[in-house]
Amino acid sequence: MNTSTLIEAFGYLGSALVLVSFLMSSVVKLRVVNTVGSMIFAIYALIIRSYPTAIMNFCLVCINLRFLWKLRRQDPSYRLLALKPEEGYVQDFLRSCKEDIARCFPERRPEEVDPNRAYMVFHGAEPAGILLGREEDGVLDVGLDYSTPAYRDCSVGAFLLENLPRPLRLCYGGAEAEHLPYLKKLGFTEKDGVWEKQL
Repeated sequence: MNTSTLIEAFGYLGSALVLVSFLMSSVVKLRVVNTVGSMIFAIYALIIRSYPTAIMNFCLVCINLRFLWKLRRQDPSYRLLALKPEEGYVQDFLRSCKEDIARCFPERRPEEVDPNRAYMVFHGAEPAGILLGREEDGVLDVGLDYSTPAYRDCSVGAFLLENLPRPLRLCYGGAEAEHLPYLKKLGFTEKDGVWEKQL
């Protein structure tokens, strides 16, 4: 493969990352992927001496980094609301997010744990996530721990752990492989196939 082909492939990679970033529902992921793509495309533009394109992409990198910095410093101002699982608001939220929940948790059915606890997290007036489970004797068997796409950065989970009633032991059985990094990041430990955390 000659040098000009490699340079062209480098440019296509930058373009592809910029395009893919706009398919992401998480604002943080969108900004990160867009930053990487814009940086690659800016370098490509310098190599082929397309200076207006390089300047525009370097500006995009700066804009993305500024937004990421602001998002990192920003207090998400979450609120926690304890509800009954059968309440209309909870059921309406579950219905409206049904397809996304099924995509995220293809083998998990919240109703299987016969939930008697529902905790919803709000950002302003917007629902950001929900925790459903069955609590008995200070142990909450988690049936569903779901965040909407815009808040899928562990911040909802971390807020829940800080604000749930105590003492409480959370048990999450049958965790899907793609959710193990999330559970580990929040401090859950695995014992006999069940992920647990004591609050």
